[in-house]
Amino acid sequence: MKRYDVIIVGTGHGGAQAAIALRQQGFDGSILMIGRDPSPPYERPPLSKEYLAGNKPFERLLIRPEQFWADKDVALMLGASVSRLKPQPREVVLASGDRIGYRQLVWAAGGDARRLSCPGGHLGRVHCVRDRADVDRLRAELDAGAKRLVVIGGGYIGLETAAVLRQRGCEVTLVEVADRLLSRVAGTDLSEFYAAEHRRQGVDVRLSSGVERLLGEDRVTGVALTGGEDVACDAVVVGIGIVPAVGPLIAAGAAGANGVDVSDICHTSLDHVYAIGDCAAHANVWADGSVIRVESVQNAHDMATTAAKAICDKPEPYEAFPWFWSNQYDVRLQTAGLAMNYDETVLRGDPETRSFSVIYMRDGRMIAVDAVNSVKDYVQGRKLVEARAAPAPGDLANTDIPLKDLR
Repeated sequence: MKRYDVIIVGTGHGGAQAAIALRQQGFDGSILMIGRDPSPPYERPPLSKEYLAGNKPFERLLIRPEQFWADKDVALMLGASVSRLKPQPREVVLASGDRIGYRQLVWAAGGDARRLSCPGGHLGRVHCVRDRADVDRLRAELDAGAKRLVVIGGGYIGLETAAVLRQRGCEVTLVEVADRLLSRVAGTDLSEFYAAEHRRQGVDVRLSSGVERLLGEDRVTGVALTGGEDVACDAVVVGIGIVPAVGPLIAAGAAGANGVDVSDICHTSLDHVYAIGDCAAHANVWADGSVIRVESVQNAHDMATTAAKAICDKPEPYEAFPWFWSNQYDVRLQTAGLAMNYDETVLRGDPETRSFSVIYMRDGRMIAVDAVNSVKDYVQGRKLVEARAAPAPGDLANTDIPLKDLR
């Protein structure tokens, strides 16, 4: 049985950055990356945007050229999955039954797209947007003539996908069970703006609408809503979140309820095992210490660096500032901070101009800002959030006062 000094499970942003950071920190031991995806590490955010639209070839999604990994002496085992973990004697067991030993393990497996549990969820032409293969299948059906699509889920993946589908000339119905879009991550002002924007672009947005079942024999032909209406379609895209891919860790005894719990240096409760990225639940200093999972490229990247430093005996607590972005049509959203447990929101600017910001407050202090087509507000607002500033709400709302002048 072969052994490696470090095994990284997962070849997304977190896994790739863990390998890169280890080498940057001077680690000269052996590294193996194991990934279910058959492709070398690539960026995931463009999947629901430029790649789905056909505006960016796959080669431009690669995090590093394929030769980079060989040059850095990082072994890649692609198209393979870990089915079990043996903390003693420090082995991973692949789905094939092969065993590989490790000194340290970094779990960066992310999550699996959450599937529909209603009748018909198994039908053909029901898609998610999680990896390259998912999008390639969807693109193939669009190229073959699929024109009427139902997107289930009003989060960022669903909205970004709906925007691209409209730009490709499809008829799109977007179904969201909540009474507003982005209800888990944004305030009402932003929700209402995006609902209006998508409707303006021709999307049929259905709020407070659940899915009773999918219709069809072998492949989906429609969606039956809980209100009694059937929506005919050629295909369905499901964007209702992810399920953290931590089964082998939990089965091996790791602590965790929503993902796997990690310390401030990304260590799990298992000896010599770290976890990073979408699947790692941690006490986030920017969420007032609440234990959360953050699903973002920034989080995966910075957690990877934290784990790499710990492995190299240079531990530093994870305190990275969270930021996000989303592109829909010609609207660019940039978010700084975490809009959680806020008790007040301040609208800065007029959403009708399609350039404005929403500022989130808790106990009088700024905790997050959503900037729509407003780079200046994002840059200046981020500094205020990082400083935990407490400007007067009236001053924040006054667009004649630059955010940089507030404290």
